[in-house]
Amino acid sequence: MSKTILITGCSSGIGRMTAKYFQGKGWNVVATVRKFSDSDKELTDLDNVLVTELDVTKEDTIKSSVAQAVEKFGTIDVLLNNAGYGSYGILEATPEHKIRMQFEVNVIGLLLVTKNVIPIMRKQGSGTIINISSMGGKVSFPMGTLYHGSKFAVEGMSEALSFELAEIGVKVKMVEPGVINTNFATTSFDMNIDPSMTEYAEFTGKVLKAFEAGANGSEPILVAETIYKAATDGTDQLRYIAGPDAEQIIAARKQMNDPEYMSLIRSQYGLN
Repeated sequence: MSKTILITGCSSGIGRMTAKYFQGKGWNVVATVRKFSDSDKELTDLDNVLVTELDVTKEDTIKSSVAQAVEKFGTIDVLLNNAGYGSYGILEATPEHKIRMQFEVNVIGLLLVTKNVIPIMRKQGSGTIINISSMGGKVSFPMGTLYHGSKFAVEGMSEALSFELAEIGVKVKMVEPGVINTNFATTSFDMNIDPSMTEYAEFTGKVLKAFEAGANGSEPILVAETIYKAATDGTDQLRYIAGPDAEQIIAARKQMNDPEYMSLIRSQYGLN
């Protein structure tokens, strides 16, 4: 009998690639999108794929998608919390609604989706919850106060949640991608800079230049393959790193004390 995965954030990028990858492996896929568009026909045309509208900031849409998933496929074996939003820039220049949105999507939304799927997994005594974290949940970079804060939260929440869900036979896992070639930067990445705050001008110029220089990353298929491994390897492994840049940076951070790491990042961004 085919297993079922529910994936948030399937409009593009990692979510869409993962939906197609699992479908190709014979899984039932509940691919959720915040709002239907013509491009979603790519998913609706696939066998054993159910596309639903789900906004992680609106619990009624979460409940509806979960109910549709169970009605269509009988259960949910794996939940992939992939939907994400990235607010970067100068904190002083970031409006309150964007600060709140960062945590509404990446933290509270993730918790709400998880909370609504747990009862199904508890009833069946099994399941796997996979949260998309980031190398940015283990290390931080300039102008990422909000984004890194949200991903550090995902790391702590996932680790703590794994203890209680182990009691009901449910595994919690995290995938930590490095830079991935998706349109995250155009659809979910929100830069906040105020040119009138001239005191930050030199700093933001150097950071943005460094961002552009390091824009190339791995392909989404690499993350999809890592997610599939996490979903199917049958182990209690908690974290899975996806991408050579993430492997290198996370390994380096483990070997450095705080002053060493801060000095390294300042040097890479030309801030020394």
